[in-house]
Amino acid sequence: MCTKMPADQLFSKLTEAKDCKSLLKKHLTKERFDKLKDLKTKFGGTLADCIQSGCINLDSGVGIYACDPEAYTTFALVLDEVIKDYHKVDKLDHPEPDFGDTSKLGFGDLDPSGNMIVSTRVRIGRSHDSYGFPPVLTKEDRVNMEKDTVKALNTLTGDLKGKYYPLEGMTAETQKQLTDDHFLFNDHDRFLREAHGYQDWPTGRGIYFSDDKKFLTWVNEEDHLRFISMQSGGNLGEVYTRLVNAVNQLQKSGLQFAKRKGLGYLTFCPSNLGTTLRASVHIKIPKLAATPDFKAFCDKLNIQARGIHGEHTESVGGVYDISNKRRLGLTEFEAVQEMRKGVEAVITEEKKLAGN
Repeated sequence: MCTKMPADQLFSKLTEAKDCKSLLKKHLTKERFDKLKDLKTKFGGTLADCIQSGCINLDSGVGIYACDPEAYTTFALVLDEVIKDYHKVDKLDHPEPDFGDTSKLGFGDLDPSGNMIVSTRVRIGRSHDSYGFPPVLTKEDRVNMEKDTVKALNTLTGDLKGKYYPLEGMTAETQKQLTDDHFLFNDHDRFLREAHGYQDWPTGRGIYFSDDKKFLTWVNEEDHLRFISMQSGGNLGEVYTRLVNAVNQLQKSGLQFAKRKGLGYLTFCPSNLGTTLRASVHIKIPKLAATPDFKAFCDKLNIQARGIHGEHTESVGGVYDISNKRRLGLTEFEAVQEMRKGVEAVITEEKKLAGN
């Protein structure tokens, strides 16, 4: 359990920290703090709820979460500045959602030989518009949200049809197996813990699998919903189409997702909002990764390379996770196209360095 602390006490910790380099520290001035500290959202969320994690974990990169969807309006004075800084945009004019026409994508398998791309994955985050985020949720809210979600997931048909597995009551063996297979989430993140992300754990949390394990939904992990489409090999066309079909079916079932004009879809952490889309491949690129300009090569293409076990991890056997970098200020289709072009350029360069 995480104890809520008063705003003034949290702000003192932040201002006294000399080595803190978070975006919260940079943008939450005394003037902004004084204007915001006594405000409340319709969900009962406060500035203290938003900043607690970043004031306790002074090594945070971002340092601020939204206590609920309305926080992006109530506390816009600081959140807008953090969003612009993190996403490297001058203004918040995110376009309306556009996944493109999946019957005319213009791309399919990025690695038909199967020699380089190990697996492909596209995920998005979504929030129910009628519920707050973890700091303001009650146990009853979590249970009701899980019920609403499972009811919608049970309407999925075709290759999306599957089964929901609640974390509550799950055996330790099943939990360990699903975590080892990178299917399941855990409650080990200290940043999320201080942001009240693990209250009432494991109540209201779970995972949905399609029967073929190519479509997953995480329920009440960091965000209310994380939709994940994935498979072995490099067929981005199939993976993306599956995700778009799932989102379309779920919206028809009555789920309403939180979004705001200029910001796109809203998530618990402001680093994920906008398209919320992360498209990635695990790819063998030992030659390119060994070059001194590898990071610059990726930066130029708006893609990010990291170890296969997530951010701040090392590569294993020359295999890297390559994904789109930009989430805000472009459509979903543009984001996945940016990743596609980046991966194709990476493949071309790796082959050139290998003398192929």
